[in-house]
Amino acid sequence: MRTIMLCTFAILFASCGGGREAATGIERIVFLGDSITAAGDELGGYVSLVRDSLIRSGNGHIQVIGAGIGGNRVPDLLARVDRDVIDLKPTLTIIYIGINDVWHWALFNRGTPKAEYEAGLKELIGKIQKGGSQVILCTPSLIGEKREGTNPSDSLLTAYAGISRSVARDMHVQLLDLHTAFVQYDQANNPQDAEKGILTVDGVHLTPLGNRFVADRMLEAIAAYRASAPAGAKR
Repeated sequence: MRTIMLCTFAILFASCGGGREAATGIERIVFLGDSITAAGDELGGYVSLVRDSLIRSGNGHIQVIGAGIGGNRVPDLLARVDRDVIDLKPTLTIIYIGINDVWHWALFNRGTPKAEYEAGLKELIGKIQKGGSQVILCTPSLIGEKREGTNPSDSLLTAYAGISRSVARDMHVQLLDLHTAFVQYDQANNPQDAEKGILTVDGVHLTPLGNRFVADRMLEAIAAYRASAPAGAKR
């Protein structure tokens, strides 16, 4: 069952930017994704950490909503985007997807073909934008933490991360390149070349450190979104 946790707190911004509502209104952020995001909405997860950080920093009203479902791929997000994003009328939607689109080729021989992945991301972003929300698109993070491209899915995952980058560019949305951030962290902090146990518990799902790492990257992306959004732009 989908769990949605909302936190409301006072944030005062004299001038609002991007898709934010007026200072007396509500800024609503939806995190859309798979099991990483579903777990991220639990205590200590990255969504929860982002929510807590925003609470500590601010004075106004914000809602941070976790909309992750285990096993989801891009086609699954398309099937539920109306219910889980557009109907909630978010001001910002952060899409963290792609792991299962790749990983399911190895697990079940039914991942998402590259052309379908690209077209699906574009359709998903278009629907969310039409619904009035700004978008940040994340590249898929990791499937295995070994360095030097030696994880079995590395080459395919790199290709899908590249598709996500090109989609963000083509759709003129902000990119959060989690794939590059994870790879660089493991290169610097995995001297034993372990396949898991640094940022992930199993090569995919996040350790406490991994959740903190993702939360920090998300907070940086939200800050960049706020800084770059045109003043007065509304949903």
